[in-house]
Amino acid sequence: MTQEEGALDSLVRKRIRALRVAQGLSLEELAKRVHLGQSSLSRIENGQRRLALDQLVALARALDTTLDQLVENAADDVVISPMNHGANGLSWPMKGDPAMSVMRRRFTEPPPDNPAKMRAHPGREWLVVLSGTATLLLGERRFRVETNRAAEFPTMMPHAIGAEGRPCEVLFVFDRDARRGHRENGDSEDNGS
Repeated sequence: MTQEEGALDSLVRKRIRALRVAQGLSLEELAKRVHLGQSSLSRIENGQRRLALDQLVALARALDTTLDQLVENAADDVVISPMNHGANGLSWPMKGDPAMSVMRRRFTEPPPDNPAKMRAHPGREWLVVLSGTATLLLGERRFRVETNRAAEFPTMMPHAIGAEGRPCEVLFVFDRDARRGHRENGDSEDNGS
């Protein structure tokens, strides 16, 4: 096994364990799902047993992921620098499920006062404020979203988001349609989410 293959093998084993733990599954529960003994699964996770393709397929299915995602070598997908949005702050795009996009963005300005600057497009968005306080405009309504609070809304509703008082950081999750709407709108100069 080459060094690169060894690194990927180790990464896959760590992903299996991390997904199992994140889903609250014990070794015994996951082993039952994939028709393996608990000790065999433990040895797979710890690198003491060879990974077989049929086991990887069963593990991916049992962990509600795809084989591609389980064995993907994401070394080229590391994001080091944020994208600069000028006065509106920075964003850090994150790789995710092709049907979903995740973005972390820092807002330094309040949302636009001009309703014409609000966006509307197909899709759905979820957000959680990581720090500071955000103002979310949805049509005529104004919501104050504080740190560790979340919001979800259909993006066909005209919307914009910005900082309230001081900069805030927001983690967004867009479905495929909402992400496409942001790409088509340029996702740049205004504070539309």
